[in-house]
Amino acid sequence: MSVMGLLKKALVTEEIDHQVNQFKKAVGSYGYDAWGFNTESAKVAMSLFKPLYEEYFRVQAYGVENVPSDGPVLIIPNHSGQLPLDGVLTGYAIATRDSEPRAARAMIERFFPTVPFLGNMLNAIGAVIGDPLNCARMLKNGEAVIVFPEGVRGSGKLYEKRYQLQRFGNGFMHLAINHKTPIVPVGIVGCEETMPALYNIKPLAKALGVPYIPITTPIPLPARVSIHFGEPLYFEPADTEEEITQKVELVKDKIRALIAEGLSKRESVF
Repeated sequence: MSVMGLLKKALVTEEIDHQVNQFKKAVGSYGYDAWGFNTESAKVAMSLFKPLYEEYFRVQAYGVENVPSDGPVLIIPNHSGQLPLDGVLTGYAIATRDSEPRAARAMIERFFPTVPFLGNMLNAIGAVIGDPLNCARMLKNGEAVIVFPEGVRGSGKLYEKRYQLQRFGNGFMHLAINHKTPIVPVGIVGCEETMPALYNIKPLAKALGVPYIPITTPIPLPARVSIHFGEPLYFEPADTEEEITQKVELVKDKIRALIAEGLSKRESVF
């Protein structure tokens, strides 16, 4: 039996097996899609992540039914936490929802797949390098795509700027309009506290060719995480980039409101 077969036999529960088998995904005879998602690898990765999601971060997902059950959709959350835990947690919430679970694809920074173990795990559950061409092709294929328009500006920000949205790129709005794709805004509360960064060693980061080297905890802290999915937003074409920026600001306002809702309901950080 292969290593993957042994892992599946040892780790994958009937519940996870059933969830993944419900995904409406076209995969080849070997279980892979065009971007490297693999059904059996996803089952193992989700089984490994299940205790982190349920017991370590104790995630609560609200409004996850707002993600359409099929067709292209852009899922736009706030970004934080140094590591892409927020993307994994968001994707896991969608993949394990009670009704019509989906395999959401997270667009990630190019350096994350180079991190040992993390890169393999992200690839197994369908993470894709954050390239606009990749995203456009996936939307054409009817995928649910998680995009963080803040990029490293969000994931690498210092703790003193927690829950403050950083500058958004406009690319996701162009993609949504060009591909007639709804946008689901998401507010994530808790990931800011998983790896609070007090300082960014910029000279070392530059020397190593990475976006940031934070002074933070050696491992993620067990902060309670809540994920708040807003209702889908639909946007008409725009004539100017200024109009695109205005539409982006509307999305940011929705995300701020979802974050504020999550913070107001939070009873404790840990």
